[in-house]
Amino acid sequence: MKASSQRRKETTDATGSHDAVIAPEPSPGIKERKSLKKNLKEIYEEFCSNTSIHGFQYFGQQRPRSEIIFWIIVIIVTLFCCISIIVKVYVKWHETPEIVTFSEQSTPVWNIPFPRLTICPETKRALKKNDSSYVELVQSLYSYIDDDSFQFFPNFTRSEHENTLTLMHVCQTEEFGTFFSKPADRNPIDYLKNLNDLLPGFERYFLTCQWFGRSMSCEKLLTKVYTDEGICYAFNSLKANDLYRDQVMRSQMREESPNKSEDALAWSLEKGYAVDSDFQTYPMRALSSGSKAGFQIFLQSFPNETDFTCTGPTQGFKIMLNSPDDVPSVEKHFVWVPMDRDIMVAVKPTMITTSADVKAYRPEKRRCYFQQDRQLRFYKIYTQRNCERECVTNFTYHKCGCVKFSMPRTADMPICGEHKILCYQNARNTLLWQQFKEGLSHSKRVRGCNCMPGCTSLEYETEISEGSFDLENTLRAYDDYDRYFELYPGGRMSLVTIYFKDNQFITSRRSELYGVTELMANFGGVLGLFMGVSLLSVVEIMYHCSLRLWSNVRRGEEKGN
Repeated sequence: MKASSQRRKETTDATGSHDAVIAPEPSPGIKERKSLKKNLKEIYEEFCSNTSIHGFQYFGQQRPRSEIIFWIIVIIVTLFCCISIIVKVYVKWHETPEIVTFSEQSTPVWNIPFPRLTICPETKRALKKNDSSYVELVQSLYSYIDDDSFQFFPNFTRSEHENTLTLMHVCQTEEFGTFFSKPADRNPIDYLKNLNDLLPGFERYFLTCQWFGRSMSCEKLLTKVYTDEGICYAFNSLKANDLYRDQVMRSQMREESPNKSEDALAWSLEKGYAVDSDFQTYPMRALSSGSKAGFQIFLQSFPNETDFTCTGPTQGFKIMLNSPDDVPSVEKHFVWVPMDRDIMVAVKPTMITTSADVKAYRPEKRRCYFQQDRQLRFYKIYTQRNCERECVTNFTYHKCGCVKFSMPRTADMPICGEHKILCYQNARNTLLWQQFKEGLSHSKRVRGCNCMPGCTSLEYETEISEGSFDLENTLRAYDDYDRYFELYPGGRMSLVTIYFKDNQFITSRRSELYGVTELMANFGGVLGLFMGVSLLSVVEIMYHCSLRLWSNVRRGEEKGN
């Protein structure tokens, strides 16, 4: 007899007769919901009884309600502590993924180049007898200027006029900045030519030089460069074609001597010197520490030729020490060299390298640039100083429509005249103020220069000692007194020796603090410590919620059929 879709339910009345009551069979949907609920309960109890996660086994047992509440509170507190620590670990990994530590091995000084030396005399013009001072020239020139046009007067030649305007770009201009508010109707001034005409001869500054114990002509070692303070001289700098891009007017940045060697560049900051390079390298390097293995130069100055109204009462030289691929700013970080001094400058290199695993992070996260991360417009090599100098140039051009004669520029960028001196000075100050405000606001959106350090950087710290240099008695001892003062009447001299202090130095290394492996290990340690959770515990949860549940449901359906 076939099974009916209805079930019979027998009832017995008072007379003992039996009546068959027909009851409706549950629908398939209700049966599935009951079966799913039952299976979920079984899976839950089975998971709580067998899981390795601490505290969950009490939820699968028939325990008093107070114990269940107790364990719920314990697990919530433990979970809160666990999540808090994990969040702190993640934030530390996200914000500071790297750490700077000392290298395990020391680095010999011959693995790095000798520092680039930029020597700037404070004398900007050779003041001859009966010459007017800089202040007198500017005041006289101002008295000849009409509000609408410039007029030349017989006692103020065109050459004097152009030389005076040139000096305004390198001398003190605070009290004269408002004298010239309109551009003059004349041909552009060749500031570099005028600076060279005003400057005393090279031999009057630099008497003799020594490199690695050998006396050499200073003209062979030094290169004329144009800076914010006028003409300076660089030793061991990269050549213009290795430092500046092709579109930059390189001849306006420096004057390369035709006698300079054509050696190919055998060094880079990130890779160091080529393996097959010898001692005679470009840029040059020292083989050991000590004054005999360094650079020595005799510097001269002449008080009777000094125009104190141009740069003030302090006279002598400024010397800047930088990496050969850096273009320094003269107003920052220099060694002051007064006259009649014997100055010893001991150099201690400070170098930071970066491991390869840090390169995988974005520059904003590792807070430094590799060479391929940031391409500059004017410079071939990225350094923080080069970036800052380029940023000042771009900002000045944007604000003033021109740049100072010493800034890197292309052929279509005009040079600022005397009426723009205050403009480019204010542009520099405005840029510094903007960067200061952005630094205080801690804004993640970078609108300024964003000149982060290079991931590999090289600096030179100095220790300076000095004594008196008695020129007259020294010359008498060598019987050269009369001959020297016949050639250089009124001359004063200082001796500067620059050398590495030690044969080796300790470099710093920027390496990964928290990689993905360390991050996972920290997460796993915290979860295991507080809750006994491991990777297999996660797999176990996924197994009970998917495969185990599906198997139980299938088994129930087979039994129902």
